Amino acid sequence: MRFPRSLPLAALLAAVTLPLAAQDTPTERDAARDVIQKLGVLQRTVDVAGWTTRLAAPDAARDRVAARAKALMDSELLAMSDDITRHPEIGFKEERSVKILTDWLTAHDFDVTLGSGGFATAFTARSRKATGGPQLGIVVEYDALRGTKGDFHGDQHSAQGPVGLAAAVAMAEWLVVTKTPGTVIVVGAPAEEMMPPPAKTVMHTQGVFNGLDIVVRSHSSIATTRAAPGFGSCCLNIDGVKFTFSGAPAHQMTPWDGRNALTAVRHLFDNIDALRGTFRPEARIQGIIVEGGKAPNVVPDRAVADFYIRYPDAVYLAQMRQMIDAAAQAAALATGTKVKIETYGSMRDGISLGTLNEAAFAHVKRYGGGKVLETAGKPQGWEETGSVSRDIPGVGISGWTSNGGFHTYEMEADALGPVGHAGFVVDAQAMTALLYDFASKPAFRAAVKQEFEGLKLLYSEYQGALGQAYTLPVVKEP
Repeated sequence: MRFPRSLPLAALLAAVTLPLAAQDTPTERDAARDVIQKLGVLQRTVDVAGWTTRLAAPDAARDRVAARAKALMDSELLAMSDDITRHPEIGFKEERSVKILTDWLTAHDFDVTLGSGGFATAFTARSRKATGGPQLGIVVEYDALRGTKGDFHGDQHSAQGPVGLAAAVAMAEWLVVTKTPGTVIVVGAPAEEMMPPPAKTVMHTQGVFNGLDIVVRSHSSIATTRAAPGFGSCCLNIDGVKFTFSGAPAHQMTPWDGRNALTAVRHLFDNIDALRGTFRPEARIQGIIVEGGKAPNVVPDRAVADFYIRYPDAVYLAQMRQMIDAAAQAAALATGTKVKIETYGSMRDGISLGTLNEAAFAHVKRYGGGKVLETAGKPQGWEETGSVSRDIPGVGISGWTSNGGFHTYEMEADALGPVGHAGFVVDAQAMTALLYDFASKPAFRAAVKQEFEGLKLLYSEYQGALGQAYTLPVVKEP
């Protein structure tokens, strides 16, 4: 069914529609059935399938811009990627990597501002010969993982900068030569692996992303994939929670004179393990003890546990938090200690667009992306924080770059080998091609905007529907 373009968006979203497979869990799909149906009509109204077909057609001018990105990768930027891979720096300590990236951007006609959003290793770079027009954002990351054998690039963030730089310069040059309105802005975001809170969330609240009309980024992948349209996160909705227990010190020969904070933390882990059978199966709870005392002969008067509490949606996550916080308070009561519960960061669902994801997927395949998974994955915003992708339309380029699993030494090795190199070049070409489409085709920009506005309207309705789905059991007095 096609609707006239002149029909108001609210009327389109209220129309009777056909279902669209989307979202993570059966509960989400059932509770938000009406919202998912409206998602389907929105995709047809903005003509996602038609745009995908049109953008998949040959375009010699676009291929020339993508070829420039490939030439930059082959001549300079693959070597830069290898160099950053061999010199890993963890979040907020990426000084060397940032200097390499920003020096290169400065040499290629970009004005660089360091310290974006208040982070020393964040930056913003704007093409010097900007001509107004659409603001084309490219996010790059460069932090390494913390590993037991030393820091390492087991998620290939070392390549995200070079890939983004290739697309940035290729597009900036094309805009100038063709006198096409448009401005390229590169945003360097630190410490992706040390969230929550994600640095991008803080940068967003500080206005770093203001004015961008689109954001693109790339990421390592074990296959060529794309997300379905809708609402979600790559890594579930997360609360980062620190539980600090306070007791009283004493000699371990007379422990009754103290109160053992470490015992309270151990009780917390036991209580959470007991709750796992109560939570829905999609829940994930991961914790470590970051402080457990200073010496075996002193009763620990302070102990700290750090947890990531995850669920596919924020509504049920709130119920989990109530029970887990109660488990911490119970551990304190049982041990005569006190507990401080601190939510230090969170991640929430983002918005995923069919227009951008399908076009990017077509471009990755066009330029040779391997291990193609034709079925779309779960919906997820273009970045992990959720908040940014709910405010700015964007897409993550996911071409095959590794045979190893995420966060592994095998993935780091592939960053230096033929699988990674070939994939990074494909990512750069696809990113450039998508930015070319967005900059050169006003009708495509309008379709992206229409879909994004519709999805934002549906997001609130989706949250409301989930709020009715998770009823609490009635617990009677004994």
